[in-house]
Amino acid sequence: MKGFFATNRFSYYLCIMNIEEIYKIYLQFPSVVTDTRNIKIGDIFFALKGPNFNGNMYAEQAVKAGAAYCICDERTDYTNEKIIYVDDSLLCMQSLAKHHRQQFNIPVIAITGSNGKTTTKELVHVVLSKKYRCYTTKGNLNNHIGIPLTILAIKNDAEIAVIEMGANHLYEIENYCTYAMPTHGIIVNCGKAHLEGFGSEDGVRKAKGELYNYLEKNNGTIFINTDYNYLLEMSNNITNKITYGTSNAMYTGIVANDNNFVEVKITIGLQLQCIKTKLAGNYNLPNILSAVCIGKTFGVNDSDIKDAIENYTPSNSRSQIIKKDTNTILLDAYNANPSSMKAAIENFAAMDGNNKIVILGGMMELGLESIAEHTNIINLLLQHNWKQIIVTGKDYQNLPPNILHFNNSNETAAWYKLQNFENCFILIKGSRGMAMEKLLD
Repeated sequence: MKGFFATNRFSYYLCIMNIEEIYKIYLQFPSVVTDTRNIKIGDIFFALKGPNFNGNMYAEQAVKAGAAYCICDERTDYTNEKIIYVDDSLLCMQSLAKHHRQQFNIPVIAITGSNGKTTTKELVHVVLSKKYRCYTTKGNLNNHIGIPLTILAIKNDAEIAVIEMGANHLYEIENYCTYAMPTHGIIVNCGKAHLEGFGSEDGVRKAKGELYNYLEKNNGTIFINTDYNYLLEMSNNITNKITYGTSNAMYTGIVANDNNFVEVKITIGLQLQCIKTKLAGNYNLPNILSAVCIGKTFGVNDSDIKDAIENYTPSNSRSQIIKKDTNTILLDAYNANPSSMKAAIENFAAMDGNNKIVILGGMMELGLESIAEHTNIINLLLQHNWKQIIVTGKDYQNLPPNILHFNNSNETAAWYKLQNFENCFILIKGSRGMAMEKLLD
């Protein structure tokens, strides 16, 4: 990467500062932020730009909040010796992350996929943390900003890292791999997600497969679910494979009981066969098996794997079961696409419980397929018996009279607060952008 230009408060001058010199500053102040609201004394603030914001305008605020340095790529009226000007703040942060990553000789596991990657990441992290100092992605910081932030948060005591990679366009994961440099990887699945950016399910597989391409070129190892034939086809050229699934794999298991919380029976690979989780929905079986597989691969003992998974409690609106008054609520509003929505509905229909109410938000980023995919969800709902169906979003159209419709989650929440549901079992699901968790505020 070419040089970065630094300045001081007395006069502007061109002082070539390469990434190694910026890294020396980072080593003195190893905490990076991109939001001035989160700044602590001694942080390095990277001024990023987007369609609706320009971090360069907040450099003065960052300095006053205690930032040790600000990395900016636009000059403003504010001058200070703590400001380092670069050609592109985002590229600088990504290059800094790559340089930091290159200092470590540890396993780095990349996780991507359409559904369940965050839950998989969380389960893998708690399992590996039983034996290793393990660093991982916080929340859903899985994009071109979050991944470098995750890497730059890795400390010198790291023994292993787990990095989640999200994408909605081709070549994003390819780019992430250039600075995350994973040694291991897992594609949890490829479904109908972000069709607006990918164009089709084949586009989804091509994009997620960029992780396989990187690992193939760099002699990496993949963890692969043998239940998905398309993953087996995508991985034909990869030598190093460790398999899991319901059959024909090194680590196998089945759902033994899914009455509200999933109970898994491990049939191959673990001596302690029964794992009783706090996860709702049998669609979590592959997530659980992947954590077992990865834990065993890295030498975590059986009892620790079982303990870690059984004590993991989902948060952030991911398959959470919430007891509220006399009602039981399954909150799964972290994300939604046609694949995950179908799985959630079918799982909810199969679960024990009376007076079932389904409250669905819209699915985002489906492009020209959006109306048709929302219609498919309505048709699926009509195949089951529910006490009531409520949908939210403009892409639910031509609805039968027994389905209640609102334009946005604020309207749905206002309606929900006026209801006096008792002894009901309620599914709340929708894309992150729909903010369906507002119903429970």
